[in-house]
Amino acid sequence: MATLVQSIDPGPIGALKIAPSVLAADFGRLAEQVSQVSAGSDWLHVDVMDGHFVPNISLGPPVVSSLRACTDMFLDCHLMITDPGDYLEPFAQAGAQSVTVHAELADLDPVIAEARALGLRVGVAANPDTEFEVFERYLPLVDLVLCMTVFPGFGGQAFMPEVLPKIAAVRAAIDAQNLQCELEVDGGIDLATTAAVVQAGATVLVAGSAVFRAADPLGATEALRKAAAGVAR
Repeated sequence: MATLVQSIDPGPIGALKIAPSVLAADFGRLAEQVSQVSAGSDWLHVDVMDGHFVPNISLGPPVVSSLRACTDMFLDCHLMITDPGDYLEPFAQAGAQSVTVHAELADLDPVIAEARALGLRVGVAANPDTEFEVFERYLPLVDLVLCMTVFPGFGGQAFMPEVLPKIAAVRAAIDAQNLQCELEVDGGIDLATTAAVVQAGATVLVAGSAVFRAADPLGATEALRKAAAGVAR
């Protein structure tokens, strides 16, 4: 299978990254909103929902293609879908650099292998109630682990602090095995929760409402970065 993915540097592994989620953006002026946050952001997070794996429907490859046309940011696509293998090639063709699939699905090895063959970076995501043991074996195979601190499906939910010990356990395993793997956290990330997730070990912060629904979206990204700076793990 030929590599389809445009090479865009995701940045140093382990360095703090801010990844605004376009799910919270105004879709009527999506290009403008992305432009507003690009100077203060590292990645752009794209939430993909199929109405089956989660009870909502959101973005697909056409929107990713539109985003790619208006930005050169690293596109981090979170596939909250039942059959991710059916859509890897369309997302790669649309301009995604990374896809994250859910640990709650069946054996992910074929999906990970196909994503690699397409040139995509690949991650594994876990819902708040999914135990670390369910997805621990994938850590050496992926570029990213995404710990959800809300149940996926809708933006604007409240952060679930009970997930913090799992984030810390994932960080400990990544460090113990010296893995080149990012630890991403998504759900209720704002100025009140940033320090806790960074202290637990997160390196990529996904923020939707806290960025795109702020009066100053760029200022919001900078404030999140400042809140995370200097937090000791």
